[in-house]
Amino acid sequence: MKKNKLLLLLLIVPLLFVTACSDKDAKSKKGSTSENLENLTESGLPIVEDQIKLKIFAGRTPQSAEDWNDVLIWNTYEEMTNIDVEWEMVQSTGLEEKRNLALASGTLPDAFHTASIPTVDLLKYGEQGVFIPLNNLIEEHAPNLKKVLAEYPEVEKAITFPDGNIYSFPTIVDPNFLSMLLGPRPWVNKEWLDTLGMEMPQTTEDYYEYLKAVKTKDPNGNGKADEIPFGSYSIDMLIRWLNGAYGLGNRGFNHPYIDMDPDKEELRFIPTSEEYKAMIEYLHKLYNEGLIEQNIFSMETGQFLANSTEGLYGSTVSHSPRELFGVEEYSGAPALEGPFKDKLFTGITPMVTSINGFVITSENENPAATVRWMDHFYSDEGSKLFLMGVEGETYEETSDGELKYLDKITNSSDGLTFEQELAKYLTWPGGGYPGLVKEEFFKGLENADDSREAAEKLEAYIIDEVWPSFTYTKEENDLLASIGTDIQKYVIEMRDKFISGDIPLSEWDSYTQTIQDMGLEDYLEVQKQALERYKSN
Repeated sequence: MKKNKLLLLLLIVPLLFVTACSDKDAKSKKGSTSENLENLTESGLPIVEDQIKLKIFAGRTPQSAEDWNDVLIWNTYEEMTNIDVEWEMVQSTGLEEKRNLALASGTLPDAFHTASIPTVDLLKYGEQGVFIPLNNLIEEHAPNLKKVLAEYPEVEKAITFPDGNIYSFPTIVDPNFLSMLLGPRPWVNKEWLDTLGMEMPQTTEDYYEYLKAVKTKDPNGNGKADEIPFGSYSIDMLIRWLNGAYGLGNRGFNHPYIDMDPDKEELRFIPTSEEYKAMIEYLHKLYNEGLIEQNIFSMETGQFLANSTEGLYGSTVSHSPRELFGVEEYSGAPALEGPFKDKLFTGITPMVTSINGFVITSENENPAATVRWMDHFYSDEGSKLFLMGVEGETYEETSDGELKYLDKITNSSDGLTFEQELAKYLTWPGGGYPGLVKEEFFKGLENADDSREAAEKLEAYIIDEVWPSFTYTKEENDLLASIGTDIQKYVIEMRDKFISGDIPLSEWDSYTQTIQDMGLEDYLEVQKQALERYKSN
């Protein structure tokens, strides 16, 4: 009898262990099973009948408030939702280390907000069950995001991982908000154009002639050769403008190394193409003749802003010069036509600007309520609350229906900048936040009058198809982290040396062969697979 009991015990223990593991797996896949769904309201706000608390780890940008536990936006939202959030603030400078420590410690927050979690980690911790899949939760408890996904299928494609799961809430820009999607755009000093008796450049050759005139004809009239034909804080900015003149980057800004070959309709590695070589030759000519700021490869942002404020640039690629530099003489430039008759502007981001804004962990006992909490910011009312704040406290509505920040924010009595004053009330400055960004509620540089006017000049030349950043399997990520990183680093290094003349373009064939030898074929195969998955999601 004792033997039978012992045998039965030996059989039951493993079964209990398996059941416990199965329960744990089910919990990690679906979120907590202990949530009191009866506490959820049927819809809208408040979200719960009896108050609940959430602990959220948040990355803080330098432009944002130091402590979100006492900021108007979150105090107001707590009252609206009946959900009390305890924010754990982490400075951007130490974000990666503290985020990794939190993930490794076993003591997880309920969610991560604006924590800049790499895509590879979203998949890694998602597959481990640390981050819960959101597919069913979105279907059942996120009507606002669900509506966006239905209207724009490319959003769901962008946020779905190779295993079929969605692990994070994205940042989505309304596709009608073109100025935001364009980011930095080209500008030309219109006063200098008039002084020089020249028209706005329409081709790369026109632009070259304008830059030469700026350098040699003293358009500011001070008798000094202090004008800088083109300047920015990075050569990447000029390339952002010129890519389209050579037909490069024709699937958007998020893919600087790959696009579609228009002749073969197959994936192309941009930095070994003949069109890319022609653009590099053009850039070398500009740099060699002193038409590009000579320290552009090491330019500090502060120096660029100082030069801009002094009005030294004949052209640049940046955000609103009126707002950023305090100068009026710049006009938005068009897409340029290049030597192969291409006339595109390809430096545009997809409407899903990032997919890592907000994740929910397996420690969260209220995943449905948390999803409802996040989903509000994909509605018009939620977008307005997050970006504008509270009417009468941070903004007012004018007689013509326009929303504008109160004078206490735009003209700080403490002598603070707009963003510094705004940070007392709202937390969007610095970016990276999850939610829906709508033009009527966003009052940053991209919505300045000159920014919108410049975007309109480029609109006719914007590419039709814009790829988001792809998601990859673990094996693909491993290859991209090794071969891919080495190739991309080599491309940038050689690009700068070709442009500056440190290495002559006669070494081009050696450069392309080196890239082949580094494993380009495997790199492209990974990208092809990721592209096919994106299309089939």
